[in-house]
Order: sequence, then structure tokens, then C-alpha cells
Amino acid sequence: MVSKKNWIDRWTDNIQYHYKKAYQNKSWRMGLFIFGMLFQLIIFISYLIRQKKSGEKNIRDKMEKQFNESGRAEALRSQLENQEKQKIKFLNLNVSSSQNQRRVEKLYKEESNREISERVEAYYENDETGAQSYLQTTLDWLSTTGGLVLSLFLAWPMYLFLIVVSLPSLHYLIQRLLMMFFVIIGVTVIVFTLLYLSPSDPATNILGNQATPEQVENFRQLHGLNDSYFVQLGETIKGIFTFDLGNAYAGNERVVTTILRRFPITLKITLYALGLSVAVALPAGIYAAVKTNTTFDQLFMLIALLGISIPSFWQGLIFILTFSINLGWLPATYSSTNAMSLIMPTVVLGTGLMASVARMTRSSTLEVINEDYILTARAKGLSEAKVILRHAVPNALIPIITIIGLQFGGMLGGASVTEKVFSINGIGSYIVDKQFIPDIPSVMAGVIYIAIVLSIVNVFVDLLYSFLDPRIRSRVKNG
Repeated sequence: MVSKKNWIDRWTDNIQYHYKKAYQNKSWRMGLFIFGMLFQLIIFISYLIRQKKSGEKNIRDKMEKQFNESGRAEALRSQLENQEKQKIKFLNLNVSSSQNQRRVEKLYKEESNREISERVEAYYENDETGAQSYLQTTLDWLSTTGGLVLSLFLAWPMYLFLIVVSLPSLHYLIQRLLMMFFVIIGVTVIVFTLLYLSPSDPATNILGNQATPEQVENFRQLHGLNDSYFVQLGETIKGIFTFDLGNAYAGNERVVTTILRRFPITLKITLYALGLSVAVALPAGIYAAVKTNTTFDQLFMLIALLGISIPSFWQGLIFILTFSINLGWLPATYSSTNAMSLIMPTVVLGTGLMASVARMTRSSTLEVINEDYILTARAKGLSEAKVILRHAVPNALIPIITIIGLQFGGMLGGASVTEKVFSINGIGSYIVDKQFIPDIPSVMAGVIYIAIVLSIVNVFVDLLYSFLDPRIRSRVKNG
């Protein structure tokens, strides 16, 4: 029975500790009030009753009277007047007497309120009852079994909020997800507004100039184009959460279904290109940094520069001409039944990423291997391989992860040029095709998809930072 009581006490103390910590943060305090509204209303009523019983207002009036009668008020006012006069004289300021008097009155009000509050607090510290602040009232309720049960029943969302803010890693993740949410909504509003203000008429673009006014009006009525700006924007934002962004103007197929059908092939090519790029670029970049200013390093930098500079469409056409037409080794276009057809798109898509990652790996590793702790590791007698792989590379990964994340998100958003060259029905080619119509629901869906993909990749990269870098991990744990 004793152990059970101790367990309950520890649990109650833990709740009070985290509640007090959250209450001291202004933004978190607002969350406590919102998620525990009914319980907070009861606490507020209890707080008012205790305030009335404790007579805090009467005590404050009494302390204010003592402050005035003791001569401290007059002394404080004289001190502030002399202080302001000396400041005006020293700085040679052009200040009128009325402005100076208003400044003195403002300072006097602030200082007198502070001193009176200190006297009230000192009074309650010496008093047996103590001041019943709002926070203390809440903690008193939570310290009782009835109050704790009532709070669990009325304010269970508040406890979920407390769990989030009390676990730094979870709080960090939720914070990043909320930022992602606002980014997606912001991108949606901006793109929709630009499309709405566009001078082109979607009905005329789809039906053609030969369409009759009745056909144009029917088209606009069918797709809700006669609704106001805010109604259409609201439907678009609603569609993000219901996974229903409407039907395409051309073909009348659901745009979300079309994107989901084309997403797997884009993801497959992107993952293959990422794997190929990292497998080649990381070792090459590290080796070039270790063998800096050698023939290999200079050749490596030349190849990386060429990889960044080569246009994807030109590289793709050269590959098709060489390996498909002249040599006949690989198919020129993509086929879901032929795995060999993925080789050329993967290499073309991965070339730019490979060059970027290799250059970043080289520069980041070069920066790290000149640090003092690397010299210390070498002085301890560690082999060069251990120094590089255990000490240099882990600390050089942050900028490398950043460039990989940005490039990976961009490729997932649709490598339109590569997909067009190799006739791949992926996200990129879909968005490009719909832009030329323009098919507004399809374009909106494509932009929202890109915003979501980039946001998710950025959140994942941020979490990866804390996993790789102990300094970042420590800051996250410390809130």
C-alpha cells in the first residue's frame, strides 16, 4: 500500500512540475488555457473566491498607504526628478518641462508599483496563509485526487499538450510539422491567387474559341468558376485535407488519383538516382579531400564541374543516341516490364546530384580535417582511416545532408526534363503537360504535391541533423 501511494505521489508531482514549467512559458500557457478550457474556468472561479477571501486588494491598499505615509513616495519622486534633470543637462537635450514631467510621472508609476508589489509579496511571505496566485490555485487542485480526476475528465487534451511540450524531441517534431502546415497553406493561397488573377479564361482554353457562350457558361458552372474568390479558395484548402482537389478540366479525372498513380515511378527513379549518387559521390569526395591538390583531386573537380554543367536533356539524348540507337544495349524509352529501361534515366537524373554531393563532400571534409580535434586524434596515434571515418566524416555530414535533402526533394517534385526525354509518365511530365493547357486543378494539385514533398523532406532532414550532430541533439533535449 505504501509503494502504491508513493507511486501516485510521484505521478502527481510530475504532473505539477510539467504544468508549472509549461505555465511559465507564455505561448505554452495559452495552449494550457485553450486545451483545458472547462477545467480552467473552474480554476478561475476558485481563484476569484480565494482572492476575495485572502483580501489581497485590501493588503495592497494598505501597503500603498504605508508607502505614501512613510515619505518614500515623495523621496522617490524627488529622486526621479533630479535624475531626469541631470540626464537632460548631460546629454544637452531640448525637452520641455511638460514632457519632462510626463516622463517623471511614468517612471514614478513604474517604480512605485514595483515597490508596492514587493511589499505585498514580503507581507505574504511572512503571513501564514500565503498568496493564492492563479498558478498556485491550479497546483493545489492538481494535488488532490478529486481535482486530478476532474482535470483528466474535463481537460484530457491539455494533458496531451503537456506530453508534447514536456518531451523536447516530440515538441520539436510537432513544431516542425506545424511549420510545414503553414508553409503548405501559404503556398496554396499564393498559387491559387495568381491563377485566379490570370487574364486567361479556363473555359475558353479547354473548349476552344469556337465554343458557344452557353457551353462556356455550362463549363464554368460545372467547375465552380462562377463562385467568389474566397469560396473557391476555401474549397481548394478543404480539398488538401480531404484529398479531393477536384477533377481535371481535360479528361475529367480526379487529379489526386492521377498523381498517386504517377508517384511510384517518380519515387522509384529518384531513389535509384539518390542511391547511385551517394554511393559514388561520398567516397570520391572524401578521397579527393584527403588527396587534395593531387592529380586525382584536380580530375575529380573537373568531372564534378562537368556533371553540374551538363543539361539533362542533352545528356539524355546523347545516351539514347549512343546506348540505344548505335549500340542497341538499352531501350530508348521507359517500360514498366523492362528493368533495363531504368538505367539511363537513373544515371541522367543522378548526374547532377552526384556532382553536387561530391563537391560538397570534398569542401566540407576539407574544412573539418584542419580542425584542432583532428590534429589531436592524429597525435594520439590513430590511423589515418580511423581519423577520417570516425572523426572527420561524421562532423562533415551536416552540409552534405542538406544538399542531398534539397536535391532529393526537388527530384521527388518531378524531374520533368528526364521524364520527358525517356517518355516516363511521372509527376514532372504530368505537371508540365497540364501547365500548357492550363488545367488549373491539375496545376494546383501539382504545386501542392511539391510543397508537401519538400516540407516532408525538410522535416526529415532536420530530424536527421539531431541524430547526426550531438550538439543539435543536446539543444533539442534541452528544449
